[in-house]
Amino acid sequence: MTESLFNEFNPVSAKAWKQKIQLDLKGADYNDTLIWKSIDGINVKPFYNSEDLESFSHNIDTPKSWDICETIYVQNSERASKKALYALSKGAESLKFIIPDSKISIQPILKNIDLSSTPIYVDLEFLDVEIIKKYSTQEEINFNTDIIGNLVKTGNWYTNANEDHKHFEEIVKHSKAFSINASTYQNAGANMVQQLAYAIAHTNEYLNHIHNTESLRLIFNKNTENKLSINFKVSVGTNYFFEIAKLRALRLLFKELISEYNMNAECNISATPSKRNKTLYDYNTNMLRTTTECMSAILGGANTITNLAYDAIYHKDNEFGSRIARNQLLILKHESYFNEVTNASEGAYYIESLTNQLAQKALDLFKVIEAKGGFVSQLFDRTIQRKIKESAQKEQSLFDNKDEILLGTNKHPNPNDKMQHELELYPFVKTNIRKTLIEPIIEKRISETIEKERIENEKN
Repeated sequence: MTESLFNEFNPVSAKAWKQKIQLDLKGADYNDTLIWKSIDGINVKPFYNSEDLESFSHNIDTPKSWDICETIYVQNSERASKKALYALSKGAESLKFIIPDSKISIQPILKNIDLSSTPIYVDLEFLDVEIIKKYSTQEEINFNTDIIGNLVKTGNWYTNANEDHKHFEEIVKHSKAFSINASTYQNAGANMVQQLAYAIAHTNEYLNHIHNTESLRLIFNKNTENKLSINFKVSVGTNYFFEIAKLRALRLLFKELISEYNMNAECNISATPSKRNKTLYDYNTNMLRTTTECMSAILGGANTITNLAYDAIYHKDNEFGSRIARNQLLILKHESYFNEVTNASEGAYYIESLTNQLAQKALDLFKVIEAKGGFVSQLFDRTIQRKIKESAQKEQSLFDNKDEILLGTNKHPNPNDKMQHELELYPFVKTNIRKTLIEPIIEKRISETIEKERIENEKN
């Protein structure tokens, strides 16, 4: 019946739609009035139809399901174990442990967890080959090793470039995995094209090293059964449709890159809401932001989603904040049925067009990076840092001029809202002057300047 209903109507071309719109504009310019340019350099039209998909075709491998993940910072193994079991009992489906110190034992954390049904991710804040060798025999435990990511965030290698890469080779040989921390670029203010290009250029540094290391190249050759797992840690912002397209574009670019190396590898995306747009004042609005950001992550095709607690920027880890964050994902999965449809955004003219544009612009930027020596080389000559700062400043100017709105902060603030005595964590960028090999890429929220002023006024 639906098909016969639509057969009653003649198809309308994009040209006909545009002519009708121009008529309704009564002399106003179509391009100036209705087409807007994003901060990423994407021209957004007022309508899209099937003609927008004629010049390209996407074949994106998206996961059939996604996991609710709980992140636990481990200071004590026994307490971390209890917290993990509690989170699993309340709906978490996978766990990520952040281990800050090599003295912390992993075994007590895992002893009561059913590893056959619970994927485990481990972020070591240090480099230790032996620990990874010990536990990587268990397929459910995934170590997020990213020596370049550490260089990006801290400005230094763990030891030095040669030693770090030797350790990287050993780790990849045993774990068959490594990680790309693309969250840093988003949280520091990189636009989406930069985030994608830097994530792929970052990945290419590793793939090139593996390709040039004969023992590793033979292990992960496309003709073997061994599969290299590459986990992208991605932060998702509040530009809803663009963020959906960003994750889809990442998979497209990954597929393109990996084909060049004739390598057997898979792309896993671990997504979390951005910190960049989270606010200290009127903090409950953070729950609205994280909800739509998690929705973008789901529709964009993330494998694993960890929500960000509404109070994460100023409160220490607490049961209430964690429960609310976890419940947001449970509602999306089990009450809003976001787990029922696979690849829901496929075929949406607007999203497909955004995906194509973001992927193409990111690919162009990636080629520029490679032509100038590659990602690490451009970190050392400060090109990457400079470009991110330029993008961050553009976004900051939009926020300062109230062209980018954060409700409760730069629009409709509540003057009676007091936060000075709520601060358990320092919510602003910390300055720690030390010697580094490169200028580190610093994450910064766009509302920090306003919030600092308000905190100072509270003191007075």
